[in-house]
Parts: sequence; C-alpha cells; structure tokens
Amino acid sequence: MTMKLKQLTTAFLAAGLMFMISCKGKPKDSDVQAAVTTALQTTPGVSADVKEGVVTLSGTVSSQADKDAAESAAKLSQGVTSVVNNISVTPPAPAPAPDTTAASMTAPADVALKTSVDAIVKDFSGIKADVKDGVVIITGESKADRWKRLKIALDALKPKKVDASGLTITK
Repeated sequence: MTMKLKQLTTAFLAAGLMFMISCKGKPKDSDVQAAVTTALQTTPGVSADVKEGVVTLSGTVSSQADKDAAESAAKLSQGVTSVVNNISVTPPAPAPAPDTTAASMTAPADVALKTSVDAIVKDFSGIKADVKDGVVIITGESKADRWKRLKIALDALKPKKVDASGLTITK
C-alpha cells in the first residue's frame, strides 16, 4: 500500500508540475497583443485581435506586399500560434488623366476673354463668338446698327483683334 501511495503521490506531483509548466510557458493574449501591435506599427491601416494565441488581422492596405508583410510581422511575434489574415488590398486610385478638351488647352487669358465676350454676346441674338489666341471670332447674322454696338463693346475688352469675317451684316 505504501508503494501505491508513493506512485499516486508521484503521479499527482508530476501532473501538477506539468500543469504549472504549461500555464507558465503560455503567454497571455494581452502580451501577444502588445507584441503584435508593436510589430504592425510600420503597416498603417492594419489592426490585430488576439484570442488564445490566434491573431486575426484586419484593415486595408494598398498592395499585396503590404498585406504579406503584415502577416509575416505578426507571425514573428512571440506567443502567436496562427494568423488569420483578413486584410483587404485596395490599390490607390489612378492619377486623373490629363484633360485634353479644347477648353483645357486654351490659354488662361483666352478663357477670361471668352467669359467676357460671352457676357456681351448673349444680348445679341443670332450672333456667336469664340476666342482663339486673343482674337475674337464672330459668326452669325446682324443688322448694321447692332453690329456697330457689339463691335464697340468687344473692342473695349482689348482683344488682339475682332474677326467678323464669318458675320453677315443686313440692313
């Protein structure tokens, strides 16, 4: 009976010792969380949650390389048993294409002149105006007296020239 008691006591002590070693050797989730958070500081937009040593990564990065780097950094942290990588890859929006419309290719002075010309011409039905390289180009149809008033108003804007070759003048 003494032998059985010794064996039983030894078994309990061994079990207790194993329990203490296993509890002491396993890091707390809060410690793992701190280590992973520190490791992920170089990857903005990524966060981690730790439960029983399993790290779940989430957030958004701009490339697959950033996603992979975050996972590798988390795996290297002490106490991590596995990593679930839920990071989304969203590449940055492409740069806008250059505007090649006629308006964008016009000199800023032409844009300002065109705005002033349009404000004057709106009161003269049947007449259209455009501006190119500082020259006001008039097209359409007008009576002589109305054309004279329009010409005076346009000259006051000081364009390089007023080209009325496309204008038909009636009496």
